[in-house]
Amino acid sequence: MRALILAGAVLGVLASANAAKAGLSTTPREVSASIDTATPPDEATLESEDQIGLTKAKRREVQRGLAKLGFDTKVSGKFDDSTRAAIARWQEDHDYPKTGYINTEQHKALLNESVAAPTETDKSNDDHRDRRGGRVRHSRASGGPFRVIGGVVGGLFGRR
Repeated sequence: MRALILAGAVLGVLASANAAKAGLSTTPREVSASIDTATPPDEATLESEDQIGLTKAKRREVQRGLAKLGFDTKVSGKFDDSTRAAIARWQEDHDYPKTGYINTEQHKALLNESVAAPTETDKSNDDHRDRRGGRVRHSRASGGPFRVIGGVVGGLFGRR
């Protein structure tokens, strides 16, 4: 059996030897066209928004992103008048045509921007400084790994 495995390994090495000699490709690649930044962005419409296929959860995600960026709107999963107004204000701030509807490009830009924006928790954590200007460290008082191990062992024996 060992002889068969050894013979198979040797054959595999010999068969792949030609692939190792291949080297870099000399086939020229097609150069992609550069994006013209001077062209105006596409105007978003109800139809372009429908093409994104926003579910109620995705609409909430857009509303949370707007709220995180400071555009006041409630997170309901429905694009009501306040949400449309918030989208229009966001579009105006980003030099998009102010329609109140979003298209795929704007949807991606909005979500990327909201992910990169600091949260209120991040902002409030910046306020926790000691007298020397350093960050204040708080103990978590969670018990660390011993509490986790105790919880697992207690769970095995029916104790909580």
